[in-house]
Amino acid sequence: MPRLTPLNREDLPGLEDVFARAEKGMGFVPTSFFMMARRPETLRAFSRLTREVLGVPGLVPKDLKHLVAYVASRSAGCQYCSAHMGTAAADLTDVPPEKVAAAFEYETSPLFSDAEKAALNFAQAAAAQPNMVSQEDVDALLLHFSEDQIVEMLSVVCMFGWLNRWNDTMATALEERPKEFAQGNLTVSGWEIGVHDQ
Repeated sequence: MPRLTPLNREDLPGLEDVFARAEKGMGFVPTSFFMMARRPETLRAFSRLTREVLGVPGLVPKDLKHLVAYVASRSAGCQYCSAHMGTAAADLTDVPPEKVAAAFEYETSPLFSDAEKAALNFAQAAAAQPNMVSQEDVDALLLHFSEDQIVEMLSVVCMFGWLNRWNDTMATALEERPKEFAQGNLTVSGWEIGVHDQ
């Protein structure tokens, strides 16, 4: 159960453009938006950041950015964001659900290329507390990615670092679609809904 009361969409007509964009992109509006709406400027800034980091084409393929976000969120322990990003990887970028479920077996799984393995290792290390990224991790990335691409991937990890803290602190209730995906595909890898149950 959320620790604060989410506001109602119908009471927030000035933010309808933000909600409509999220709904178009994800198929639903994240519950976290209705808590962030208590500070409309924060919600608008976060929405813009999300669009720039994940929504627009960049130098890193979208499917890999979604997997990076999933691994970073799971590494940080945020069940809400990891359910969201596992679902988004499968629904929005056509990553097979079995590949999402195997994301923490990336080092040994034949489902992942060497470039993906380097990116997911980096995401896992960057999301750890304390940060575990080594020069060797960066050197492995540089075998496959430009410095600009590495900055793009780190932007994904850092954005989710903020969002992971938000959703875990607020005990944001998980919406039906990501809950359904996570329960059907991610529990085999240890995912649990935790504080995010309705």
